Amino acid sequence: MAFFEERIVTDSIIIKTSPEKIFNFLTSIIDDDSYRAWHKDDHVSFRWLEEQPWTEGAVLYAEEYLHGKLHKLQFKITKITPNKKFIIEQKGEYCQFMASGTYRVGWIGKTFFKKAIDNRLASVKKHMKEEGENLKQLLEEG
Repeated sequence: MAFFEERIVTDSIIIKTSPEKIFNFLTSIIDDDSYRAWHKDDHVSFRWLEEQPWTEGAVLYAEEYLHGKLHKLQFKITKITPNKKFIIEQKGEYCQFMASGTYRVGWIGKTFFKKAIDNRLASVKKHMKEEGENLKQLLEEG
């Protein structure tokens, strides 16, 4: 039995815009207002704690609701690799925006909390879908 299992959650949406506009929108998320504009129902707070926004070594703090509970999250950007977690592909006058997240589940979780973990990952998938739909609406409606 493997000690950890990686579970990948993905979502994809077609948006009538350019890759540059999607990239510019995502990298313009620098504070609470810009974070809430993306997902007003679930996003609560966003701020940069260290370094320049969206650079290697930068640390960000975010609060958002997932599966009905407030989560306080802290991330460090350790490496920027184009087309890794967010992929934007031009398709004529449209773009396909794909997002993914990898979650590691240990053997205790797989053994004793499988249903709870599956429910939480389903909630994350729903949240990602809503973010994609919101991004589409924001960029297509200007």
